[in-house]
This record gives sequence, C-alpha cells and structure tokens, in this order.
Amino acid sequence: MSEEQIDSAKVEAMAGKIVGDVAGAVSLFMAYMGDQAGVFDAMDGEGPMTCQQLADKTGLNPKYLHEWLGSVSAAGYVDFDAENGTFELPPEKALVMAREGQPACMQGFIQAIVAQFETHEQAVATFKSGEGRDWSDHSPCLFCSTDRFFRPGYQAHLIDEWLPALDGVSEKLKAGAKVADIGCGYGSSTVLMAQRFPNSTFVGIDFHEPSIEKARERAREAGVSNVSFEVARAQDYPGDGFDFACIFDALHDMGDPVGAARHIRQTLKDDGTFMLVEPMAGDSMAENMHSLGQIFYGFSTVACTPASLAQEVGRGLGAQAGQRQLTEVLNEAGFANVRRAAETPTNMVLEVTG
Repeated sequence: MSEEQIDSAKVEAMAGKIVGDVAGAVSLFMAYMGDQAGVFDAMDGEGPMTCQQLADKTGLNPKYLHEWLGSVSAAGYVDFDAENGTFELPPEKALVMAREGQPACMQGFIQAIVAQFETHEQAVATFKSGEGRDWSDHSPCLFCSTDRFFRPGYQAHLIDEWLPALDGVSEKLKAGAKVADIGCGYGSSTVLMAQRFPNSTFVGIDFHEPSIEKARERAREAGVSNVSFEVARAQDYPGDGFDFACIFDALHDMGDPVGAARHIRQTLKDDGTFMLVEPMAGDSMAENMHSLGQIFYGFSTVACTPASLAQEVGRGLGAQAGQRQLTEVLNEAGFANVRRAAETPTNMVLEVTG
C-alpha cells in the first residue's frame, strides 16, 4: 500500500488508543502494587494526606510513593489536590480499590490480569501451538484472584437473589437438601450456602487439588460442619440423589461440558434442579463488542479455552458462549428445560430441569 493511501487521521487515532491502553495497563499494575503493599488500605478513611504523611503511616519509601501517587492520581484512582499537595482516597473510590469483600471491589479482577502476565511465555506458546494448557499450569495468583473477584458477587447475589429466583430451591435448602457444587474452586459459594442453610448438606467438587485443599481450609475457618470437599471431575464425581446441583462460572472451562451436564442430570433426583451461572454474553460476537466482552474474550484466550482444550473432548465453549449455545449443550445432555432465572451485569443464571 502506497503512502498516499494511508489515512493519517486513522493512524493517529489508533496510536492514541494504544497510548490510552498502555496507560491503563500501567495503572492496573500500579493498582496491584498499592493493593499488595497496603497503600489503599492506609489511605481509606484518612482524608487528604501528603506524600510524607502516607510514608509515615505505611513505612514505605517516600520517593517511591511520590512516583506511585503521581501515576495513580493521573489515572484517576486517587484524588490529587495540586494547591495543597495532598492525595485522597474518597469512599467511592475506596469501595473499588480497597474494601475487600465489597461487590464493587475490583482488586481481584486486577490481580487476575497480573497473573496472566506472570506466565506470559506459556500463554504465547499455547496460543501458537493450538494445544491446551492445564488449569494447574497457571500462576497460583490466578486461582486466588479468580476467587477474590467472584466471591463478593456471590455474597451479594447468591442467597438473596439467585436462589430465590429458582422454583422451590430455597425452600428445599431451608428444609434440608443434598447439594453438589461442581467446579467449586476455593469453595466460597459452597461455604456461603452451607452457612445460610444449616439443615442441608453440601459437597464441593473440583478437579484441582490445591483449590480443594484451600476450600477445606476456608470451611474450617468458617466453622461449618455441613460441608465437605472432594477432588473429582465433573463428568464422573461420586454420589447421587442430589436435590440441587450448581456450577459457578466453570462449565465453559470444561473439556466435556455435555458429559459434565449429563452426569449432573444422572446424579440429580427426578425433581432436582441444576443452577448454571455463566459469564454474561450475547449469542453472537457482534453482541459482545463492549468492554466486558473484550475482557472475557481475553481471559478466554489465555485461561478458559486452553483449560478446555487440555481435557478430554476439548469442546472449547469459551467464556462468551451465550445462552443459546449453553442451552444446546444442556439439551444434548438430556435436560429439557432451560430458563434464565436471574442476571447481573457480569453473569447469567440459568435454571435447568427435566
């Protein structure tokens, strides 16, 4: 293509976008550093502070803090008062940057990005090879960040919104039900339900042994006795007669989602319910051309799809499968009825029966 055919305005616009994206990438890394070093926690509720005051409180080198504060202030993560030379983390920003466990806290999301850059060479090699990559091959930072990101959403929505949206499930859980939480990871959803429904018994299932060990630790810390955790695959875990089964943000990671759903159907009672929680997505790529779609497609490229391709069948649904494709999987597994029972900006909740 000759020079005359190049639209310089489009070149400048594209270069400008890249500058903005690089700025965002740097800002996320600075946010992660501030989180890990406790700087955001130190600023929360303190009002305006000088760099030296923050250094005195945190014990950090003021020269480092000066540069860090310049970056996060330019990013808009921290408020900078140029006239007084002070920095502040107001409560609205503290909810996003500092307050662990709050639904608005984004540090888990940020940590998940850092985890991917930590093992970038493996990610590139996997992408080039076309082969799968075991879930266990990722940085441990990914496992804890995944739980850290999803846990506040489960705490905010699972008990009071998602379960009541299912036909008769909350009533069964209150009376006493047998429950399987498949692909439970660190067990946050399992423990949360076990705490709220002491008459029911829960088993959390995951094929990743380090996650199950962490889930058992979490259950001990929570003091719940009606929950257990087992290392097993979704398509052949032990047990049957379950009143309720659930998968949170994990079916699309499985190599054989049909096999997993079929086994769930076989282990449920005839009147049992399966709740499937998956990332929010439209049924076509065109419907997912927005920031959340950009993020989920990216994570799917480096984590979700490689995990699926590393397993038997290797269906590779991807993190933006959409309800139509998920319904096809569930129908193929033998389930007759699929209904969207609830949703949030980041998740869809499907009630699966029959």
